[in-house]
Amino acid sequence: MINFGKKVLILTLAFLFLVGGMSLAQDLPREETLVVSGAMWGPPSTWNILIPNPTPGTGGLVYETMFSYNPLENEYEPWLAESGEWVSDNEYVLNVREGINWTDGEEFNAEDVVFTYQLAKDNEIPYSPIWDWMESVEAEDNFTVRFTFSEPHYAEWDAELYQRYIIPEHIWSEIPSDELITRTMNDPVGTGPYTHRQAAQDRMVWERNDDWWGNDVFGQPKPKYLVDLVNQSNNVVMGMLMKGELDLSNNFLPGIQRIKDQFGLVTWYEEEPYMLSWNTAVMYMNTLREPMGDTQFRRAMAFMVNQDTIVDRVYGGLVQSANPTGLFGEGWQAYLDEEIVEESGFEYNPTKAKALLNDAGYVDANDDGWREMPNGDPLELEIMVPSGWTDWMESVRVIASNAEEIGVNIAPSFPDSSLFDNKRFNSDFDLMIGNFQTTLSSTPFDYWFGVANRSIHGETISNGNWGAYDNPELFEKIDEFNMTNDEARKQELASDIQETLLQDMPSVPLWHNGLWAQATTEYWTNWPDEDNPYGVPVSWGNAYQLGMIDTLIGIEPVE
Repeated sequence: MINFGKKVLILTLAFLFLVGGMSLAQDLPREETLVVSGAMWGPPSTWNILIPNPTPGTGGLVYETMFSYNPLENEYEPWLAESGEWVSDNEYVLNVREGINWTDGEEFNAEDVVFTYQLAKDNEIPYSPIWDWMESVEAEDNFTVRFTFSEPHYAEWDAELYQRYIIPEHIWSEIPSDELITRTMNDPVGTGPYTHRQAAQDRMVWERNDDWWGNDVFGQPKPKYLVDLVNQSNNVVMGMLMKGELDLSNNFLPGIQRIKDQFGLVTWYEEEPYMLSWNTAVMYMNTLREPMGDTQFRRAMAFMVNQDTIVDRVYGGLVQSANPTGLFGEGWQAYLDEEIVEESGFEYNPTKAKALLNDAGYVDANDDGWREMPNGDPLELEIMVPSGWTDWMESVRVIASNAEEIGVNIAPSFPDSSLFDNKRFNSDFDLMIGNFQTTLSSTPFDYWFGVANRSIHGETISNGNWGAYDNPELFEKIDEFNMTNDEARKQELASDIQETLLQDMPSVPLWHNGLWAQATTEYWTNWPDEDNPYGVPVSWGNAYQLGMIDTLIGIEPVE
């Protein structure tokens, strides 16, 4: 006899199987086409690589970077550059590969690299702030570039090497300054392995560039066509996976672990957590409001949250509890100080949370079940996440329940995304969950700058540190980490930074969101995974150079 739970699962699977389906263009041979989803939240509309979020794939498939970065090994691979090195404390020399052409046939050379940066000096574009610490960039010959820095930011430059897409001077020099950001560039000229084929309301179609210079260096990508579908509902995506109509989904799909074996889906790990980690979900506390300005109260909040409940009940084991430092990945954990974590870290311990609150004077003075402020005022707080982010909404309900267990009144709040952002930028909140500026990268500087920086004294906050935590001494140490190349000093600074963040607890790392990736083997096989980690299967914007190109090269068509 089938129990009720199994009946529900069978009916759900049958429904998903029926609803799945989004037919491919008839002119694309399916056995040569890779179909992905999870990156696009609206129709493709711009391929302008100067803006932060062009159509996914514009960066990586069309435009390329000087290096790629392997987050699994914490290693850089020369890409458009053949090599690069610091030749003095403030000079970096880049050797550009020879024999590369833009897709219109023009030669790629050092002048294109120089132009990419000079454009940011002469115009206000998103990466212009690099000129706050860069002094000059010069082509010494056709394939050598010298960067000179007025104040080297070594950590930021490490990230710059694999995040800055190089653009063709002969194309972009013809674009008026006032159109640099607004031009859609719908037939982009790049150096990469794919070109723009077709854009439609529900998809972006890329076609392989068979003359790509990398074919002889890395190997040719296997799919001739790459179709990136605009995100649909979870039901549609699940149905497409089960029918083999979708090859790779980078969508968050609750419950995927329950059907992966039945439908032969490939995830990075065979068992929990199934997914690689991609960023850290952090609980920010607005230090401009009481009692979040009290270090003792903030530390109590860290011991209050049952992370395991969020991991198991909300995510079904698809994520991992965050390290108390927030750090993960090879590049960040190279600086993790386990002794500091042992001494100053936290874990779910409501008894400890209660003791911290009692000692600081947050007690239930009127026996109504809720603690009051030390002066007797009511203690009533809200914790916000964007409406519609169902996993986060459920997570803050867990946090509110944890708070109730220790007598703290925290109510969940779900403003729409635009209001959430407005409140975040204007410090108009008590507590919030965010994963902004905590995404996997080559340097923990990115994480530390995201949770603690001095850009908090203007009319609005738009560069992280959403809780307006003010600690000039810590900011100096984070800046020094960025600006030193002395590895021993960096390790020393890293330990000091972690200790301060754990003792002051301006924000609480809760869980590491996953690099959601589930693949099918109907048309493509040899997907990278824990046992075969040659690439990273991620089609999200600005992530192709973190291992997706390697994935396109490494997968094999099913015979």
